[in-house]
Amino acid sequence: MELVAIGTVRSPLTDRASAPKQGHEGAPDAWLAFDADVRAGLEGIAAGDDLLVLTWLDRADRGVLRVVPRDDPRNPERGVFSTRSADRPNPIGVHRVRVLEVAGDRLLVSDLEAIDGTPIVDVKPVLRRADPDVR
Repeated sequence: MELVAIGTVRSPLTDRASAPKQGHEGAPDAWLAFDADVRAGLEGIAAGDDLLVLTWLDRADRGVLRVVPRDDPRNPERGVFSTRSADRPNPIGVHRVRVLEVAGDRLLVSDLEAIDGTPIVDVKPVLRRADPDVR
């Protein structure tokens, strides 16, 4: 298996301790800076779009299998796969963001809790269902 970074997060968040647990909990606007060779893949993305950004949480502890959710001692310890913990065997981050601006090979997004320098591995649109009863 080969995973290749396609860009990098550029954010005012510089360490895990200062980052919110989830983007909607006060994350600052951040830039997604894509490699020039994938720029054509950004075609069709516009301000106002909702995206899922997949990142490689390169500073995560890959040996963790059990965590206390949200680092809150009132929560019982659980298996990492039942949580959104960054620490896990394959630290893939999933972030729902809104595009604020498109500038060449960069996207300004809101609600991204990833820290500066985090590798981007993929971007996907959030699909909207025409019929909410269809699953």
